Amino acid sequence: MQISLWKLFISFLKIGAFTFGGGYAMIPLFEREFVHRYKYIKEEDFTDILVICQSLPGVIAVNFAVYIGMTLRGKKGAFVSGFGMILPSFVIIMTIAAFLYRFVEHEAVVAVFQGVRVAVVVLIFSAGLKFLKQNFHFRGIFLAFLTFTLIAIVYVHPFFVIGLLGVLGYLIHIISGVSHHADDNA
Repeated sequence: MQISLWKLFISFLKIGAFTFGGGYAMIPLFEREFVHRYKYIKEEDFTDILVICQSLPGVIAVNFAVYIGMTLRGKKGAFVSGFGMILPSFVIIMTIAAFLYRFVEHEAVVAVFQGVRVAVVVLIFSAGLKFLKQNFHFRGIFLAFLTFTLIAIVYVHPFFVIGLLGVLGYLIHIISGVSHHADDNA
C-alpha cells in the first residue's frame, strides 16, 4: 500500500510542529512514525537513512523529510515532505518575529524555554542511546572513537572525517565480508 501525499505531508507537518530542539530531537519521532506506526521503513534501514541524512549538507530534519518523501513517492513526495517539515518552523519564526520579540526576556517565557531545553537534551540523548545500542560492536566503537579523536582532538574538518570514515567503513565491510565468505567455504 502506498502512502498518500496528504498523509506524508501531515506526518511531517505534525513532527515539525510539535518537536522542539531541531532535527536530532525529531529522530525518535521519525522512527516512531515511519518505522513502527506505518511500517514504511524497516528498522535496519532507518539507521542507514539517518547516517545518509546526517552526512548531507543542510538541516537533518529537512534532509530526512526529503529523502523519505523521495523514497516513498518520488519527486512529489520529496516536495510535499520537505514543505510539511519546514512550514511549522517558518510560521512559528514569523509569528515570533512579528509579535513576541517584546516578551523574550519575560520571566515566564524564559522559564518555558528552560523547560524545553531539558526536554530537548533528553530527546537527543534518547536517540543517541538507541543508536548506540543498535550499533554496539567493535567496529562501531572503533569508528566512533576515531571520529571523536579526529574532530575533537586533532581538529580535522568534519567533511574530511565523514569521507574518510565512509571509505574506512566500506573497507572494513569488504574485509569482514571476505573473511565471512572464507569461513563459509571452509
